Amino acid sequence: MAWYDDFKAILTLDAPLGPKTWLGVGGAAKYFFVPRGSEELSALVRRLGAARIPFHVLGAGANLLVRDEGVSGAVLSLAAPAFAAVTITGNRVQAGAGADMAKLVLQCARAGLAGLECLAGIPGTVGGQIRMNAGGSFGSIGSRVREITVMDHTGRVSTVAREQLSFTYRQGYRDAPLILRAELELTPEDPQRLAARIKEIWMYKKNTQPLAEHSAGCIFRNAAGVSAGALIDQAGLKGLAVGLARVSERHANFIVARPGATARQILDLIELVRRRVRERFQVALETEVVIW
Repeated sequence: MAWYDDFKAILTLDAPLGPKTWLGVGGAAKYFFVPRGSEELSALVRRLGAARIPFHVLGAGANLLVRDEGVSGAVLSLAAPAFAAVTITGNRVQAGAGADMAKLVLQCARAGLAGLECLAGIPGTVGGQIRMNAGGSFGSIGSRVREITVMDHTGRVSTVAREQLSFTYRQGYRDAPLILRAELELTPEDPQRLAARIKEIWMYKKNTQPLAEHSAGCIFRNAAGVSAGALIDQAGLKGLAVGLARVSERHANFIVARPGATARQILDLIELVRRRVRERFQVALETEVVIW
């Protein structure tokens, strides 16, 4: 009897991960699970622990680069409807970790609630964005999180209040492996004003970022307040390519993957950019993209 026999209904063996990421590259997960609810998820987490199988949690795959070798352990996807529910009560929003952030931004705007429009044009799920405190020059999600519900490695569920949370630049909640849902506190605002603001932010990103191409958003974190994209641009690296991976001509902190690109090509390009920037400016860039 295999350790996963009780979970065959939600298991895919050797599941390709590339198609589940925005970059569209990478190998397979040896075990890929899509739990149907928190109780099943808790039981699965306990079974993984007993079998000593490490696991990753997959959101929308927007900020993720999977190596060509794939993932030898398990990948858990919170794509089931049970993890994507959204409830709005007054100015409070309860959102499952698997809820699509782009849809949630629009839903809250239509309800006349401000605070998430700063995330327009940033793909991902609620859980993934809280994990990394997603945002940009217009703001970040951390300022709106009131509490989150999480699950630890033993399958135990608990609530973490705002006072226990710390959000900094691209650093959100990482103390537990699984975020299940979040409560967000927003501000009443005129829906038409919010719609106009979202359109303004979206158009800005459309004009300055390669949104129509395969990318994982910003590859590098800004360094000590200095824009990573500006450093890469000033080093003359726009258009630099390794195989079918290249630095975007539209935004230097984006690497785009053309059809047929491999994770190895992207990783080699990342290292090449880091080396060139270090040689030119004596600045060591750190990756923002998550690498499995």
